[in-house]
Amino acid sequence: MKLSSENIKKQEFKNSFRGFHREEVRAFLEKIAADVDELRNENDSLKKELETINEQLAEFRKIEKNIQDTLTKAQESSAKSIDSAKKQINLMIQEAELKAQQILEKARENANEVRNSVIQLREERTLIVAKLKAIINSQAQLLEMKVEQNVQEKEPAKAAKKISKVDIDPNDIADKL
Repeated sequence: MKLSSENIKKQEFKNSFRGFHREEVRAFLEKIAADVDELRNENDSLKKELETINEQLAEFRKIEKNIQDTLTKAQESSAKSIDSAKKQINLMIQEAELKAQQILEKARENANEVRNSVIQLREERTLIVAKLKAIINSQAQLLEMKVEQNVQEKEPAKAAKKISKVDIDPNDIADKL
């Protein structure tokens, strides 16, 4: 049985031959009862305080767990974001390199086309110059023949002078083209 202040106050003792002084025992029991009441009140107060502290501790542990979970999720999310960003950057680099290769290849093709066009134009120019030289030569010969024929018909002495005036070098004309 637990002692309470009421039990202590109501405690009765039998009288014996050499017993204690009743009033002193009663006063002592009253003092003990008061001390027990005070200790019980203090104990109850401490229990309530401990219960409050335990509730707060449980709440703090719950908050700590939430913070840890949030931190873990944030770290995982951050790692995923970094990985995703790295993959995206690598993909962009690959696309840029591919595009650069395509541009370079296109530029090479264009340069080859221009080079081939220049070669073709030079060949055409050479052919045209050769044709023009041939035309000029044939026209010069035709002109010389006409002048010679004309001179022979009119004056044989002046013919030599006029033939020398008609001298045209077709190479000079072709080079100017």
